[in-house]
Amino acid sequence: MASHATGDGGIPPRDAKQRGLTRIMTLGGAYGTRNYTVKDLRDQKGKRVLVETLPFSPEEAAAAEEAGIDTMKVRFDPKQPHLAKAVRDAAPHTFMAFSVPLVAAPSETDAVRLAYQAMELGADAVMCQWSPRFISVATEQGVPVQGHAGLVPRKSTWTGGLRAVGKTIAEAKWVFEQIKMLEDAGAYAVEVEVIPEPLLADISRRTTLLTSSIGGGSGGDIQFLFAEDVLGNNPPPYPRHSKQYRSIYKLKEQMQAERVAGFKEFVEDVRSGGFPAEQHIIQAPDGLMDEFVKFADSFE
Repeated sequence: MASHATGDGGIPPRDAKQRGLTRIMTLGGAYGTRNYTVKDLRDQKGKRVLVETLPFSPEEAAAAEEAGIDTMKVRFDPKQPHLAKAVRDAAPHTFMAFSVPLVAAPSETDAVRLAYQAMELGADAVMCQWSPRFISVATEQGVPVQGHAGLVPRKSTWTGGLRAVGKTIAEAKWVFEQIKMLEDAGAYAVEVEVIPEPLLADISRRTTLLTSSIGGGSGGDIQFLFAEDVLGNNPPPYPRHSKQYRSIYKLKEQMQAERVAGFKEFVEDVRSGGFPAEQHIIQAPDGLMDEFVKFADSFE
């Protein structure tokens, strides 16, 4: 644990302030510095649109922090907590919500336990697909919770599969009611996925929750896009709501082609006698082999 004087990363309080960071203590009891607290984020509602991503590796998290991403989500596997911890450590100053698995919390007690586990690893909040009742229990224990509304992929059987939600008046009303229930449960934010842009814009004005838009157009308080989409980690086809700013998958293909070419050249070099060459081997000093042969022959 860092000392009171410096906070995490060894940043003195004065330097942290100059860098626009706030000294905090996590729910898990660790000191740190962050670009935002929950209060800061809520204070931004209606003033500016925040930018959010979900990195899949420490390298992506570090790059996102250096680039000025406002907030991040991180997938949290309680069976492999070190993976989320590595991402947390790679971007120590960015507000980060750990996305907890739905089926890992079959009861209210499990939900709180899972949330506490995430917070102990340095999460600033948890993102979940829990019911309002589960969220209420967690928020009562002081855990900042971001819910999920609109298209909730793991629950998409209830809304007709992986498709846009809210294009009928009945669905629009249902999305709004879901968000108000999350608000009443004490959540601070909600990820709203694949609903009509005007609907999200209107709902955003009618809720105190920060609305994180993924496929909901510009109507949210936060624009959220997965790092794999931002960076173009995968080949087409792409989700309609996504945009690729780089084509890293092409670089990965080039790297794989280079790997194959390198191994092929190695195989050919060995088979043709080109490797190892003179510069790759150790020569025996003069007379060593003569003496060794005599020594070895004495055993026959």
